This record gives sequence, C-alpha cells and structure tokens, in this order.
Amino acid sequence: MSWITEYVRPKLRGLLRREVPDNLWTTCESCNQMLLTKELRKARNVCPHCGHHMRALVADRLKWTFDNGVFSRIELPQAPVDPLGFRDQKKYTDRLKDARAKSHEDESLAVAHGTIGGHPAVVAVMAFEFMAGTMGAAFGERFVAAARLAILQKSPLVVFTASGGARMQEGVISLMQMPRTTVAVQMLRDAGLPYIVVLTNPTTGGVTASFAMLGDVQIGEPNALIGFAGPRVIEDTVREKLPPGFQRSEYLLDHGMLDMVVARKDLPATLARVIGLLMCAPADVTAPPPPQKAEPARAAE
Repeated sequence: MSWITEYVRPKLRGLLRREVPDNLWTTCESCNQMLLTKELRKARNVCPHCGHHMRALVADRLKWTFDNGVFSRIELPQAPVDPLGFRDQKKYTDRLKDARAKSHEDESLAVAHGTIGGHPAVVAVMAFEFMAGTMGAAFGERFVAAARLAILQKSPLVVFTASGGARMQEGVISLMQMPRTTVAVQMLRDAGLPYIVVLTNPTTGGVTASFAMLGDVQIGEPNALIGFAGPRVIEDTVREKLPPGFQRSEYLLDHGMLDMVVARKDLPATLARVIGLLMCAPADVTAPPPPQKAEPARAAE
C-alpha cells in the first residue's frame, strides 16, 4: 500500500498535471474580469467586457500605429549616465540596468518613422514600462532628435505620452527637460509641421506641464488619467471633494483641454485623417479674387 501511495500516485499526478504559464491570464484593472492574455493582445489591450484601456508596450504601440505594422526605429543620441551619482536604496545605474532588462527598452522614449494612412510620419512613444516613463536627460535628447527627424523629413510628429513625470534620480537636470522639449515643439511650429499628442493613462507631472499639452491636436484615450498632481494630492491641498471623473480624458474634453477622445482601435484611422488635413497646403486668403467675366448687356425691353 505504501508503494502505491508513495510512488505510483505521485507519478500519475505528475503525468496528469499540466504546467500553466504565469502570464496565461490577465485581470482587468477596472472590472476584475479574468481575460486570456492572448485574446487581450488581439483586442489591443482593451477589456472586451468594460472597454477599459490597459497600458500598452512601446513595441505594440508602434505596431498598431503604423500601416501594416511596418516601421523603422532610429538610433538615438546618448546622454551622460547618472550625472549626479545618485543613490537611494540602490544605485541609479543599477536601477537603469534593471529597467533595461525588464522592459527590453534602453530608455523611456522610442522613436520610429513610417507611414500612417499613407502619410509619412515620425512617432515617439513613451515607455511606461521603463521606470514609469520618467523624463531625464536621455529623454530630452531623444525628443529633440525626434523633432529634428520630423523637420528633416518634412513630416508630422506624433507623440504618445505615458509618464509619472520627471525622474527624481536626475534632480534639476530632469526638470530642465521641460523647457528643452518645449523648444523642440517650437522648432516644429517654425517649420510649419503638425505636432499631434496622444495622451494615454497615465500622463502626469512635468510631462503634462510641458510638451504633452502643446499639441496642435490633443487626443486622449478613454478614461486616461491626465494631470499634474494626482487627485488625492489635490484633495488634500484644496480640502474639497473633487467632481466625478476629475482629470480623466472625458472631463478634460468637456472643459476644452482635449480636442477628442478616441478608442484605441480607431486611433490609426483618426491620426491618418488628422495628418491628411493638417498637411494640406492652406488656401492663400490674401490673394486677390479672380477677375469676373463681364456679362453682355441686355437689350432694353
């Protein structure tokens, strides 16, 4: 009996047990429904039950945005690593190594170019998976490079934002990227090129206080958190209860801070339409009207 209990039964259990991958299921953050990860990816990380838009990886954003998922990433300039020699619970350089290993991205901004609806475009995507998409010196270098590429190719620049704000490990250097990215946006304006911003969940801190709110067209994903400080911080400061949906895309649309709120599946077509409209040459309203042909005089009746 002990032989069957100690040897045969465990052997049978081992044969019958199927290994289940850890990432087979994903729980929706909004409705708590269990979703097959494979099916969720096909739905572009949008819950089929409640329509909640979950966060997306950089590679997925680029694939969904460009025509047929075809694009070319560009090599981006490097910035000094750990300029302040910062250390909290661990070294800043170690945090960067961990972030690169986990996210498979080398910084919090990726830049690529291709076509959207047949229109050439440069797209910059913030990587929330890389240290919460925080903004440091390397980010500023990459943003300026994206603007320069758009100017060189005479193409619009589309930026997808997703960030917790400035990167504390770089102190005032991270804050200096706010005016730097603003200057890059002005470069696009001077070149007469469209600058389109797609704000995703979450877009907060210094990112919101700079380039994220300077778009010629501001598009938000549904129910995305967009603001400088979080709702809880604001409530503690003003000592008042905030209205429902405060700092969400729909609230900002109603109060004139966004031009539209677009579901993820409709974003490529919307971007294509907006780019097509903005890249058309405007009519010259200062030109004199064309001469009118004189009508022949009618004989008096």
